[in-house]
Amino acid sequence: MWLILRLLITAAALFVATAVVPGIQLLAGTTLAKVTTLVVVALIFGVVNAVLKPVVKTVGCVFYILTLGLIGLVVNALLFLLTSWVAGKLHEPFHITGFWPAFWGAIIVGAVSWLLSLTLGERRHERNAH
Repeated sequence: MWLILRLLITAAALFVATAVVPGIQLLAGTTLAKVTTLVVVALIFGVVNAVLKPVVKTVGCVFYILTLGLIGLVVNALLFLLTSWVAGKLHEPFHITGFWPAFWGAIIVGAVSWLLSLTLGERRHERNAH
């Protein structure tokens, strides 16, 4: 259940990024096609982050230390671009046009995901308290 909620949170965050950042394109026609595409891209993004991010952090730990973690913003943008590339290979109508849209989109996806997780986590915690 937690994985499905995490997937839906990421899909919602991706939707916000497509609405706010020029250069992040959701090219699906119908509402159902858009929702399906966002869920598939959220799944791809989750897999890319789960598999590659720990490897990149381990290999590049010196750069994380030297830049006080700011290199993480660049890494997140590149992982977001990779997600767009994989989505294209799977014929999903989702595309990021370049580094800067990926940079800002990754920040927005991270922030919106964090806020939604925080909000839903608090509600879950309140239900468990009663």
